[in-house]
Amino acid sequence: MKSAELTEGESGGPVLPTGRGALSDRVLRALRGRPGRENCGPSGGAVHEADPYGEDLHLALYLCYELHYRGFQGVDPAWEWDPALLGLRAGLERRFLDALRTDTEDRPHGADRAFDGILVEPVHGTGLSHFLQDEGRLWQLREYAAQRSLYHLKEADPHAWVIPRLQGRAKAAMVAVEFDEYGGGRADRMHSRLFADLMTDLGLDTTYGRYVDAATAETLASINLMSMFGLHRALRGALVGHFAAVEVTSSPASRRLARAMRRADAGEAAVHFYTEHVEADAVHEQVVRREVVGGLLEDEPWLEADVAFGVAATDLLDTRVGERTLAAWRADRSSLRTPL
Repeated sequence: MKSAELTEGESGGPVLPTGRGALSDRVLRALRGRPGRENCGPSGGAVHEADPYGEDLHLALYLCYELHYRGFQGVDPAWEWDPALLGLRAGLERRFLDALRTDTEDRPHGADRAFDGILVEPVHGTGLSHFLQDEGRLWQLREYAAQRSLYHLKEADPHAWVIPRLQGRAKAAMVAVEFDEYGGGRADRMHSRLFADLMTDLGLDTTYGRYVDAATAETLASINLMSMFGLHRALRGALVGHFAAVEVTSSPASRRLARAMRRADAGEAAVHFYTEHVEADAVHEQVVRREVVGGLLEDEPWLEADVAFGVAATDLLDTRVGERTLAAWRADRSSLRTPL
């Protein structure tokens, strides 16, 4: 199987996307200038009035977070720690986080009960992976992969932020799982590389960040969630809950997506990415729940509500992604902001 190359711009990062409103336009104008010389902080009212799940807020937040990953072409790396931009980011995060807490307040606050809600799948599932397995066409698989590429081309990176914030059992187990995500030390087996191979089979551009302009607010919010949790020590419990929720649901969903890729004759690499996750994530689920979550709560039992919040927030945002995408596909139209 030939490995695709992860391509980037000449300066080591993707190009800046197009703005979607006052907040993201303000961040983009700042990033095109010099750090410390731009007033990139809109009034508190502008952030407070923004839709906490909307296009503008989540592109602005995505831009801020990407400075901690690969940055952007032509953008000074010093923006990563610019005080004014960090102040704006904090306001965006508060708006998003407050909405998540409000919209999940009726969910279980105990970790075991939170996991109970996602451990057993319904007999007749209606989510994205079920649709793609049973009805998905090649163009829909391509759209799904294009949006997912904003995470999968950096797979495991957002979760790695939590490692120095853990200790003992939780840290050792988290490192073990991440080691698998990074290919067990082999670049050609890194999950991000395997996803690039999948994209090549589907005829998609493997450039990191290439499909930001096509991604919906719901997709950006789900990706921003893990960056927000990962970049804040105070949210380490939520990040562990998020990671556990991903691992718990990944194996059965990956089995369905492998079937979808095979049925659509998408290619060997496209099928392989998901068959790899069926086996790996079935093991990871047990390690994460017993050792990462169990170890964390043994050391810091007061974080149990945060773990449950991470599970609930993940489920909430994944549901929003699925509902928007399926509504478009069932109307036989593109789920992307800009069709492929």
